[in-house]
Amino acid sequence: MNEEILKRIPQRAPFLYIEDIVSKEERKVTTSQKITGEEDFFKGHFPGNPIMPGVLICEAAFQTGALLMSYIMQGGIESKTAVVSRIQSAKFKNMVKPGDELIICVELKEQIENAAYLKGKVTASSKTVLQIDFACTLVG
Repeated sequence: MNEEILKRIPQRAPFLYIEDIVSKEERKVTTSQKITGEEDFFKGHFPGNPIMPGVLICEAAFQTGALLMSYIMQGGIESKTAVVSRIQSAKFKNMVKPGDELIICVELKEQIENAAYLKGKVTASSKTVLQIDFACTLVG
């Protein structure tokens, strides 16, 4: 687990869906998560045909967005929590199965005070899994 991630966002196992920072730019962060097949959600989704729930793929993008916010917001977000305040245009294009590695790229489209409007793209095996526009707001 990447200590930088643990330092910057509050999520922890078993609800942490990013494990490494692949790259960091001024307005974009890319993270990754290896899907092992041992995750608890596979016990019921779906036995004999394990598929990662789409909502958890979204959560990986949201956590990457919170990480990006920790870099771009003035004064950081140490005393605040980034919460999702809007989800738009979620498009699921492929399934995530055990053995896949998620590559999660989130880019800042616009920042207004304590809110960030973000665009996310998640890939696995060079195939787009999810495209999503969302907003996060700092609370606390």
